[in-house]
Amino acid sequence: MPHLRIATVNVNGIRAAVRNGMHAWLDDAGVDVLTLQEVRAQDEHIEASFPGWSILHDEATAKGRAGVAVLSRVPALASRTELGPEDFDSKGRWLEADFLLGDTPLTVVSAYVHSGEADTPKQEEKWKFLDAMTARMQELSADGALALVTGDLNVGHRPLDILNWKGNVKKSGYLARERAYFDRFLGAAGEPAVGQEGIGRGMVGQLSDTRAYAAEGGGTGLGWVDVGRVAAGEVPGPYTWWTMRGQAFDNDAGWRIDYHLATAPLAERATGYHVARAATYAERWSDHTPVVVDYTY
Repeated sequence: MPHLRIATVNVNGIRAAVRNGMHAWLDDAGVDVLTLQEVRAQDEHIEASFPGWSILHDEATAKGRAGVAVLSRVPALASRTELGPEDFDSKGRWLEADFLLGDTPLTVVSAYVHSGEADTPKQEEKWKFLDAMTARMQELSADGALALVTGDLNVGHRPLDILNWKGNVKKSGYLARERAYFDRFLGAAGEPAVGQEGIGRGMVGQLSDTRAYAAEGGGTGLGWVDVGRVAAGEVPGPYTWWTMRGQAFDNDAGWRIDYHLATAPLAERATGYHVARAATYAERWSDHTPVVVDYTY
């Protein structure tokens, strides 16, 4: 069946990723659209490393920080980088590109959510970004549109998404308030958003915490679908990020924070989800791994 293969990866610096072997994966991956986060480079660096690709790139305001890109075999029909109010700096963190999936318009987003730091100004920026992202996702999903938000969203939604979730409940990336945003993204459209962790040993408090935040925000579900979780089922992971320190990679002590979030009509077309985890630590070219999905038409 014809399909568009879309992959996303936080490259942790595109020049280092290319130098360390990114093309060994990409050359055989059959990717049609590739979304990148934490590019940390200028246009000329990407163009030199990816000849033959159509390239959209949004640099961060601060050089050497963040940066998102969308690379494609066929040029995008249009692109946008605006997110949130005019006084909000989202540069290098949100890039929309329009394509055709068969004959149907499709918007693909490369998103890089702030890592944050609990109870600091860094976390305040993360809240602002998640608020702006929520508003934009409502717009993108209107009228049954095909839309896909990909990227490093820097939130583990459920206990299944982080090996050591109990040790991270007070840390950015697994705060109850952060996870409540995902409850809303993935909640049934128009219904009150509720925690989706599932009830199990040690999880009841986690569920009530996210429910409280969802209720506090007065949010209803947006009806998006976590393609990775649907494909993998109720199992730990598959993780997409491991610290470079210690034995985290070898022990698969990771986080699943890189996503394909699809509108419901697009999610019905998703197939072949996989995490392209390196075979060994020595073959890694980023601390994240590509997440790949085919969308049929």
